Amino acid sequence: MKKATGIVLSLVLSASVLAACGKKTEDSQAAAEDNKLVLGVTGGPHEEIAKKAAEVAKKDGLDVEIKAFSDYVLPNTSLVEGDLDANSFQTLTFLANFNKEKNENLVSVGTTILTPMGLYSKKVKKLEDLKAGSTIAIPNDAANGDRALQVLASKKVISLKDTGDKLATPKDIAENKNKFKFVELEASQLPRQLDEVDAAMINTNFVLEAGIDPKTALLRENTDSPHINAIVVEESHKNDADVKKFVKAYHSETVKKFIEDEFDGAVIPVFDK
Repeated sequence: MKKATGIVLSLVLSASVLAACGKKTEDSQAAAEDNKLVLGVTGGPHEEIAKKAAEVAKKDGLDVEIKAFSDYVLPNTSLVEGDLDANSFQTLTFLANFNKEKNENLVSVGTTILTPMGLYSKKVKKLEDLKAGSTIAIPNDAANGDRALQVLASKKVISLKDTGDKLATPKDIAENKNKFKFVELEASQLPRQLDEVDAAMINTNFVLEAGIDPKTALLRENTDSPHINAIVVEESHKNDADVKKFVKAYHSETVKKFIEDEFDGAVIPVFDK
């Protein structure tokens, strides 16, 4: 009798566990398709464009809540921790480096814009006016630091050693005929540091947020740059209906026209990459 009672109790417990698991799966699916999406962005063009995309998504029945961040760290950590459903702020190179360093599996579900990086200065108006030994600041995160150096190398300001699959750092500079000094600083702080350094390689989103005219750059990244930004989610959510609705809204003609009209070439829509 005790044995029979134990068997019945085991079956009841098993059924309860299965029911709970089934409910959890249903709840997860419902949360993934509840017609609401929480999106993380950085301030500036990413936030402005996201707001326009949210307006388009609203017409398709999707409510988008936008959370703005002031750095490049929290949008990804918040996504991993489940505080966001998606983010839109980073390049594909930055994403790949984040996944590698943090052993995460975030994925792109659609490309967005190119924000050409540029060299800015409050002390000179032309590149050739930068004196030998001048100090140039670059972003201190690996992906954007490499990007800054690659842009400078493409413009013949420096040359770089072949680093293979590794991202370049100032230690990888092979030729620096003007003996420029390079300092690495937090990317979002670079506009504020222009009084302290001779020039700085700054991402366009931070340039615009600081009220700097992108046309004043001493040099700018080419428009065929591989450093394209993307909408990013956890791999397990890449096929969620709400995610697909938002990507569709972002890739609309309405959003494309907004970017072209609002940013006058400083930000370039790249929806087909």
